[in-house]
Amino acid sequence: RNYSTSTPRMMAHVDRLTDPESFLDELDVFIFDMDGVIWRGDSLIDGVPETLRKLREAGKQTFFVTNNSTKSRAGYKTKFDNLGLDFIPSKEIFSSSFSAAAYLEMTQFKETGKKVYIIGEAGIGDELDLIGIPWIGGLQDQGKQPPMGPGDRLEHDHDVGAVVVGFDRNFNYYKIQYAQLCINENPDCKFIATNLDAVTHLTDAQQWAGGGSMVGAIKGCTGRDPTVVGKPSPLMINYLCDKFGFDRKRICMVGDRLDTDIVFG
Repeated sequence: RNYSTSTPRMMAHVDRLTDPESFLDELDVFIFDMDGVIWRGDSLIDGVPETLRKLREAGKQTFFVTNNSTKSRAGYKTKFDNLGLDFIPSKEIFSSSFSAAAYLEMTQFKETGKKVYIIGEAGIGDELDLIGIPWIGGLQDQGKQPPMGPGDRLEHDHDVGAVVVGFDRNFNYYKIQYAQLCINENPDCKFIATNLDAVTHLTDAQQWAGGGSMVGAIKGCTGRDPTVVGKPSPLMINYLCDKFGFDRKRICMVGDRLDTDIVFG
């Protein structure tokens, strides 16, 4: 008798590509993940520039979509340039920080007169600034500690109508407490996650805890599931198809994670 509690592994059979020309003829658009596909940390992956140039020479459109919210689209354009990919225009680059701003814009959050509390780095705030949504938190809360002596309490802004949680290398207990107060005590406060990635590629030496670890902490103390705006949420693919009129059957997604990139595809 088998008492194993492990789940049987489901293996998919995928035929090896033998006719690349026919494959390319069926596609108009290639969407690439960035971290782990274009670069690892600040190191460009071998063969990337040549591959992107060949696709563009073949008349294919390329787009780059990342769950990493630490930079704005402009910030990622700078990174592309610094890595020698200056032929990639900013209009082809999309980050989950942009996705968060796009979601708030589509849901007419600005009209509520509320502000956003950010757990994350510069990218989210930069994107919100571009569409005129006020925010607090982010890098401003780096290193803060809540008062925790007898009778102490952390006061929070009751005008916060949304908490956006992204990857944050300065994540701390102050931010956890502030976010849970906004979500638990402010009526109808939205809980938005840029992504649920378990790990990320900060350097080319190892994997690092990803944005999902920050989101998990807030989910744990609020009991709320977030609205996820990054991959594999369809928000970004819907945005691209609506804006550019793509045929979804003629798009190829290139990524390194089954649970985000390939599900998104």
